[in-house]
Amino acid sequence: MAADDAITVTLIDDHPVVLAGVKHWYSAADPPIEVVASGATVETAWTPPGDAAAVVVLDLQLNGRPPVYGDLRRLIDADRQVVVYTMRDDEKTALTCMDIGAFTFLTKAEGEEHLVAATVAAAHDLPYTPPALAGAFGADTADDRPKLSLREEEVLIEWFQCESKDLVAQKLGLTPRTVNSYLDRVRIKYANVGREARTKANLVARAIQDGLIDVDDL
Repeated sequence: MAADDAITVTLIDDHPVVLAGVKHWYSAADPPIEVVASGATVETAWTPPGDAAAVVVLDLQLNGRPPVYGDLRRLIDADRQVVVYTMRDDEKTALTCMDIGAFTFLTKAEGEEHLVAATVAAAHDLPYTPPALAGAFGADTADDRPKLSLREEEVLIEWFQCESKDLVAQKLGLTPRTVNSYLDRVRIKYANVGREARTKANLVARAIQDGLIDVDDL
């Protein structure tokens, strides 16, 4: 990977030891991941150079405050790729973050392997579901699932398992425009039930929650 293609991260956590440890993990990654800004407040992600990072890694609880769901929502609304990295490990918190639109949710107990992998996936908008999040999806019994047609489900699942929409079109005998139309309708249906899914990774998370696909199938 060329230097210009390096993955850049803004790291937000109020524990200096965590900041130092994560920076070390990223520097040891292959290829290395560049932390362009770090700090104890979300403002770090809104000011240069943190405002231009490909990925924001966000601790949910900063300086003794309750979870910063409002700050997470503002980042998502600005089309930032956010990896939530937190000490909280309850299913409600994980699902709330995903419903808001976080790229993924990791507990700090999941450590280096999953944080580095999730960061790389977020930078390239590829699905990534760490163990704690997979467990939360499995326990979710929410009934606010959109009603997708069989064809919408088929296109959605094929897209998760193919490298491009063109390949989905070839496999299902559709045009790429028709594939896009089906995926747009799926996104609209999720938005209409209050569960927006703007990216492919978000759609994967929704599909796992709703039992359309299993983590092992990806």
